[in-house]
Amino acid sequence: QAQFVESGGGLVQAGGSLRLSCTASGSIFRFKTIGWYRQAPGKQRELVASMLTISTSNYADSVKGRFTISRDNVKKTAYLQMTSLTPEDTAVYYCNFLPAPDSWGQGTQVTVSS
Repeated sequence: QAQFVESGGGLVQAGGSLRLSCTASGSIFRFKTIGWYRQAPGKQRELVASMLTISTSNYADSVKGRFTISRDNVKKTAYLQMTSLTPEDTAVYYCNFLPAPDSWGQGTQVTVSS
């Protein structure tokens, strides 16, 4: 199974931006759809963006137009550029494969203050 290491989270004011990174181990990264998930306190984990290729990127309605997913298959790294952040985006953000996730990493905390 792949292992994921997420980074780039932090505390930001509403309207600000962050760029998250996720590096995967193993050799199958380039063949898999990668997704960014988030879990807010007291809520279930939700998928916010996914990508196999640029033409197959998908976004949850709540982040569409504000978040952009990208990937570098050579570096086995996925990115999530987040703009126009709101307090509702506060959560721990994780990456993993779709449709069947591997083991979950530690995630990276994103906190948006109002």
